[in-house]
Amino acid sequence: MNKHLQSLIQIANLDKQIDGLEPKIAQVRKELDANIAQKNSLLHTIQTLQEESTQLQYEIQQNDRLIHDNATRLEDISKKQQEVRNEKELRALSVEEDIAKENLTLANEQIQRLQTIQKAKHQQIAQLQEDSLKLDSVIAELEQSTKSAIESIKQEQQEIFKQKQNIIAQSDMKSIAFYEKIRRWAKNTSVVPVFKQACGGCFIRLNDRTYTEVLCDENSIITCPHCGRILYHTDKQTYKECVQ
Repeated sequence: MNKHLQSLIQIANLDKQIDGLEPKIAQVRKELDANIAQKNSLLHTIQTLQEESTQLQYEIQQNDRLIHDNATRLEDISKKQQEVRNEKELRALSVEEDIAKENLTLANEQIQRLQTIQKAKHQQIAQLQEDSLKLDSVIAELEQSTKSAIESIKQEQQEIFKQKQNIIAQSDMKSIAFYEKIRRWAKNTSVVPVFKQACGGCFIRLNDRTYTEVLCDENSIITCPHCGRILYHTDKQTYKECVQ
């Protein structure tokens, strides 16, 4: 096995170790992230309720204008009634008066209804804001309790990353660039063993020529003709042993 391939195998294994620590961080942060998500959900609900309350206030103001307009209209009708000259005009003013009074009643009822809804939303907002403050305390405690554990895992990641950088510094840059190109899509299956004459990434059987190259070519980096992953030979007897 040529030294460039050996370096890529080492780097690939270190990348697996680095990525393998991410689930540990996620597990440590699980409860913290759940509370943060709950807090964000509360804030979103509060914002929605506040927007709805603003819309209700606008509708209340619209009904206030209706009350003002109809009250003014009733005053005008009252003045006209004092100047009425015949029964026909009196009946017409009476109809106008009834309509204005009905509009006043409806507007007042609408305001009461809207204010009741608005009050309920304000109560919801107050309760949710209280819940949000409680969550702030829980989140602060969890951030403190998980901080050291996360820092420890990140430190471990950093140590592995340093090992990787040391190997890269001593490796062929073209080989590294080729590996990184494959890793963009293949992730942690960029460099795989050949097991039972099949690619350890796509599991498709290799033809005899490619298989022979993997076994015997000491100068080249061989890739799977089917998926493009970098291949290497191993003496291990099971696939599980190969990928450990």
